[in-house]
Amino acid sequence: MEQFELLQHVVKALERLGLRYFVTGSMATIFFGEPRFTNDIDIVVDLPPARIPELCAAFPAPDFYLSQETVHRAVTRRGQFNIIHPSSGLKVDVMVPADSPFNQGRFARMKRVRPAPDFDAAFSSPEDVILKKMESYREGGSEKHLRDIAGVLKISGERLDRAYIAEWAERMGTSEIWEEILRRDARVQ
Repeated sequence: MEQFELLQHVVKALERLGLRYFVTGSMATIFFGEPRFTNDIDIVVDLPPARIPELCAAFPAPDFYLSQETVHRAVTRRGQFNIIHPSSGLKVDVMVPADSPFNQGRFARMKRVRPAPDFDAAFSSPEDVILKKMESYREGGSEKHLRDIAGVLKISGERLDRAYIAEWAERMGTSEIWEEILRRDARVQ
C-alpha cells in the first residue's frame, strides 16, 4: 500500500462513519506548499467515545494494527493514537482535539481538496497548518517546521489570510516566530 492509498482508505472510513476530520501536518504542508518526503499521515478526528468500536472495526487485523485501549485513552485524554499498516510500515497519527475555540475554528475553516486524481478529502486550512507548525517549532525547535512554513508562503502566500494568522499567533504566543518568518520571507523575495 502506498501513502496516498492509505490516506484514501482512512478518509473513506472516516467519511463512511460520518466522523468529522481533517488532514494536517506534513501532508497538508506538502499540499499547500512544496513537496518533501514524509513518513506519516496526520489526521485530526472528532471521535466521541461511543464511536470507538466502529472506528476500530474499520481497520481490522491483520491488515492494520489499532489498539482499542489506546484509542480509548487518547479520546479520554484528548491525545493521539496510531493506525499502522504493518505490511507497508506506514502509519497514521490520529489526534483527538480538545474542545477549544482554536480547534472549533480549525474544523470550520477546513477545506475540501483533491490530493490525488481519484479522491478528495478534508484538509486543514493553510493558515491553520502554519499556526500549528509555529507551535511545533516553539515546542521542539526543528527547522523543518520553518522550512514547511516557508514552502506554504511561497506557494499559497497571496491567498493566505495573514490577519487571521497574526491574530491567532498572538493568542497562541507565537507572534515573535510569525514576525521572524515574515522578515525571512521578505528577504527571500
